[in-house]
Amino acid sequence: MLKTIKHFIHSPTSGGIILFVCVVVSLALANSPLGASFERVLNTSLGFETNSVHLKYSVALWINDGLMAIFFLLVGLEIKRELVSGELSTPRQALLPILCAVGGAVVPAGIYLLVNQGTETASGWGIPMATDIAFALAVVAMLGKRVPGSLKIFLAALAIVDDLIAILVIAIFYSAELHTVYLLYAFAILVLLILFNRMGVKSLALYLIPGLFIWYFIHHSGIHATIAGVLTAMTIPLIVKGNGEPPLLKLEHALTTPVNFLIVPMFALANTNIRFEDGMLAGLVSPLGIGITLGLMLGKPVGIFLMTKLAIVLRIGSMPQGASWIQVIGIALLAGIGFTMSIFIALLSFSDSFLIAEAKFSILVASLLSGVIGYVLLSRKASLLKEEDKN
Repeated sequence: MLKTIKHFIHSPTSGGIILFVCVVVSLALANSPLGASFERVLNTSLGFETNSVHLKYSVALWINDGLMAIFFLLVGLEIKRELVSGELSTPRQALLPILCAVGGAVVPAGIYLLVNQGTETASGWGIPMATDIAFALAVVAMLGKRVPGSLKIFLAALAIVDDLIAILVIAIFYSAELHTVYLLYAFAILVLLILFNRMGVKSLALYLIPGLFIWYFIHHSGIHATIAGVLTAMTIPLIVKGNGEPPLLKLEHALTTPVNFLIVPMFALANTNIRFEDGMLAGLVSPLGIGITLGLMLGKPVGIFLMTKLAIVLRIGSMPQGASWIQVIGIALLAGIGFTMSIFIALLSFSDSFLIAEAKFSILVASLLSGVIGYVLLSRKASLLKEEDKN
């Protein structure tokens, strides 16, 4: 039993499977007699507050602003590692996934704005820009050797740049009224962490404890608190003198399992509790539903495909080794799985509960269809190649 559990935890598909189960459980709870009780639990206040310290929030807010800051900390660590020594470390390596991520963000946002121009839902243009790296890579892992390894690396690098774009969009466009005093406090602590990095400080505690204060001050500054996770991650050393595991890699390894098996599933449980009501299906053909669906299912693959074509024509990027154009389109379709980050941006975009529910439902439908179509296309292409080899 222990061996089976260990194998499952280390399987590349496990995170996506657990996430999918949590989505189903959350939907089932929301549409059962337990739905109202589940909602009350999410709205229960936890924490404490005094005249000078305010740390009393609902369970849902602790998940979305607190636990998700740890998710963003891991994302920040992955981005820094790729920029310093990974697939984004040289201009030649980085250019193709960067261009594709930009195309895969701009085209969906443009489609959404075109459909929602002049409506109350126009502010949700950031929703179809994001790719859910856990779900997308889980689908690719299910395909196994039927997909070239170069395409898996390409999707991972693209998704990481995509996350960086989403983080910038959240910080710049989805922040509330700014409070400069709190921002200055956060900036001062960030400078301290940068100094620790320059001095070669290796202790993770000396980065993470001040990082908690950065989270607190950014949370009260008007910028979304999860940005604190990324800022803290960027100060943690990756290259150190002497022997031993670098602090960044040590923290990344420590966070991967709890983030994939606890934090992201809890986010899914808390935020996909959509109660199906009359008019929900009709919402798919509303400007909001059409903008999200077309953005993820059409805008993502079109933007990624066009940028890949442009990079190769201009000879500033090269095709992933062993991949065909059909397979690139299949990977681009998988990038249209926008679950976690898309729902996160939807929560920041609207205050109306019905619009949020409608956006979540559209994201679920579009992500499911993108995943299924991408999987079938890649699987079918692999079967055709296998038949050609036999002949």
